Amino acid sequence: MNLFDLKGRVAIVTGGNGGIGLGMAEGLAQAGATVMLAGRNAKKAEAALAALRKTGGKAEFCEGDVTKETDCQALVKKTVDTFGRVDILINNAGTNVRKQPEQLTLTEWTHVMDTNLTSTFMCSQAVYPAMLKSKAGKIVNIGSMLSIFGTSFAPAYAASKGGVVQLTKSLASAWAKDNIQVNAVLPGWIETDLTAAAKREVEGLNERVVARTPAKRWGKPAELAGVAVFLCSAASDFVTGTAIPIDGGFSVQG
Repeated sequence: MNLFDLKGRVAIVTGGNGGIGLGMAEGLAQAGATVMLAGRNAKKAEAALAALRKTGGKAEFCEGDVTKETDCQALVKKTVDTFGRVDILINNAGTNVRKQPEQLTLTEWTHVMDTNLTSTFMCSQAVYPAMLKSKAGKIVNIGSMLSIFGTSFAPAYAASKGGVVQLTKSLASAWAKDNIQVNAVLPGWIETDLTAAAKREVEGLNERVVARTPAKRWGKPAELAGVAVFLCSAASDFVTGTAIPIDGGFSVQG
């Protein structure tokens, strides 16, 4: 028995058409899973689907906005209608507004919270009946280093990602009886479009990250693939409610 084999499993990855989401989706596909990518940018998804299919992976795309409850429900329905089941959900969709707290508008705060935290709740709630029917499921929520640390320039993001970890613990506790494991991954500073903007907008960020990280570099989306396969496979059947940093050692430095 291969504990990491995902053949026959169907996964939904929100925000899966780029960055960390795509890195995780590629890992799942290489382990044998069928993947439904979800996002708002259908054009961007074409390249993501091509990348997954190039290595033999089976993948489709569902266009939608996970800040809308109806779109979350439609995503699950399309996945079940297309592939017959849902075994895995990776809640990766996210955004940020980099401003000092006194400069942040309520609209900006709500947008970040809805995208990062509320969508995680809604997608998890939407997928629950399908997992309950299968008597098993794996949910992986994407937190952040800012689930642990505060920062002056991203208060809404930090609050939302702290909330993701607490929501993860609550879902894990509630759904353990249904054989559904719920865990969080806390990426450190990973090279994505989102963090590329941070490098431009936050003076000295790159130098501080490299100086504090024992690996002395930023991470790559592909380096999230392994933890995704672990948390979505039988290898982690007794792991639930955890929050695992993937950060090159950033969080262990004093």
